[in-house]
Amino acid sequence: MRKLLSILLIVAAVLSLVGVAFADYNGKVTFDVELKDAAKAKKAELWLPYPLSDANQTITNVDIKANGAKIGVESDPKSGAVYLHATWRRPKKLPKLTMSFNVNSHYSKNTRLRETNDAFPPEVRKYLEATPSLPIDQGFCAEASMEFINKPTVLEKAQGIYRWVLENTFRDESVKEGCGLGLPIRTISEKDGGGKCADISSVFVALARASGIPTRDVYGLRVDPAKSGEITGNYHCWTEFYLPGTGWVMADPADVRKKMLNENIESVDDAKKWSDFFWGGDDLFRIALNRDTRETVLSEATAETPLTYFMYPYAEIDGKVVDWFSPKTFEFKLNLELY
Repeated sequence: MRKLLSILLIVAAVLSLVGVAFADYNGKVTFDVELKDAAKAKKAELWLPYPLSDANQTITNVDIKANGAKIGVESDPKSGAVYLHATWRRPKKLPKLTMSFNVNSHYSKNTRLRETNDAFPPEVRKYLEATPSLPIDQGFCAEASMEFINKPTVLEKAQGIYRWVLENTFRDESVKEGCGLGLPIRTISEKDGGGKCADISSVFVALARASGIPTRDVYGLRVDPAKSGEITGNYHCWTEFYLPGTGWVMADPADVRKKMLNENIESVDDAKKWSDFFWGGDDLFRIALNRDTRETVLSEATAETPLTYFMYPYAEIDGKVVDWFSPKTFEFKLNLELY
């Protein structure tokens, strides 16, 4: 017993030295999806982001039930999106699907970020590239990146960009498209910086890439650790940038701006509590569903107009896109059972 206690004390001391605090949360997530307009369809299709285990989470016990559908797990080679694809042909009943899985989430807070002079690994360099929905040589990106591109370290660049995004965006509750459209040029140039989490996160990603930092969006769920029950409203987008010597580092400027709105904080300086909290990770229950799934192609319709990002369930009835923000035709609910 003493030996075990000594080992635990050593581990705690090591974690304290490197500045990493681990949160460990467990729960069962259940997606329930119903296509209300597909009762008489010739063909109905549903695509649902399929969560995978990674360094921050362990996914187990995936269970899928679909009434009469052909189902399979597929991926989009271009965007890297992984998803469950269900197809109903002349459904005799209203198409319904339930997917559940257990998740152990162990995102960490890193308060002592370490940087080395190592080059970016080949597998992360793709996160320096522009995409049609994420141009990095236009508008504010071309102009603002000049402020950061010559800073001596990646960490100084990222910290400066984080501050810039907080100062030049705001949470706009009038946005009706879920988490927003995730179009950074539109957010800054047309909406004066207003948007929701996909919009604000995309500004950080675009400006970071323009400044030479591999950065990506994360699309998933963010839940208060004490919350159990329906979490349909907990979809969230955040960001990760690559820091040589540390790896991927979380930054969530969108949640800072949300806290500033909810708490009537006007100055970024007065929001230091939250800008510190959402920098380098936090202690919330986070579940990643996809990463950097820009320009996702799932079907012929999305081949013509790719999804800006893929986080919400997506469906088509007889080849026509169903509005996934319309519960009258396309209802989905998420539930979390903590254990």
